[in-house]
Amino acid sequence: MQGAGEAKMPGNVPHPLYGQRRCAAVIAGLGWFGLSVQLYFNIHEALVKDLSIPANLIKYFSFFTIETNLLVAVVLTIFCARPQAAQFLTRPSVKSALVVYIIIVGVVYAVLLRNLWHPHGVQLLADLVLHDAIPLLYPFYWLVFLPKGSLRWSDPVWWLVYPVLYFLYGMLRGAAFGTYLYPFFDVAQLGFARVLLNAIVLLAVFFGLGVILIAIDHALASGESGRSGLGRAAEL
Repeated sequence: MQGAGEAKMPGNVPHPLYGQRRCAAVIAGLGWFGLSVQLYFNIHEALVKDLSIPANLIKYFSFFTIETNLLVAVVLTIFCARPQAAQFLTRPSVKSALVVYIIIVGVVYAVLLRNLWHPHGVQLLADLVLHDAIPLLYPFYWLVFLPKGSLRWSDPVWWLVYPVLYFLYGMLRGAAFGTYLYPFFDVAQLGFARVLLNAIVLLAVFFGLGVILIAIDHALASGESGRSGLGRAAEL
């Protein structure tokens, strides 16, 4: 018996959700793999260096890369399990916001962070998954499979809530522990004025990318409406 979303349409054509669920499952699987490998090495490092495991776990879950990839994996897993589920994480605005966040993960890592450490073996593979594969695959998933036309021009403003809260958390954490997760947010080395400027620039990039995404969403929705209109006209 076939599950919902995998039923065959007339002529043995797969249900539209069939391909979407397969793509979502692949990306989610990659995400869980990368997150699990990095978590294993995080705990292993704590054991080898006799560090506090809870403290290391807090540090692990404090990285923007980890948090964003985790959100992508959770959202896609929910979709695979319940394609028709209606909840906050499956709203089009939330799934579209993740496109902005995961692209920033890939771009910032490639431009500013890649040369700061050199993982090997399976950890390198996990690194490539989280910083390269998913930042490419999830936007592709959004572009190909998600319905267009429901996003609003005000959405990019709301999408800034997550990075703003993350920045505030990073500042509070850094002030409390004396270490900062990213060099461009290191108040001890750069000073607060420079860090604040870096944050404003990054927020501008978040916002600009969000506006571009809305424009793409509207353009694709208009194109689909135009094609469907021509189709209906041809039937007259």
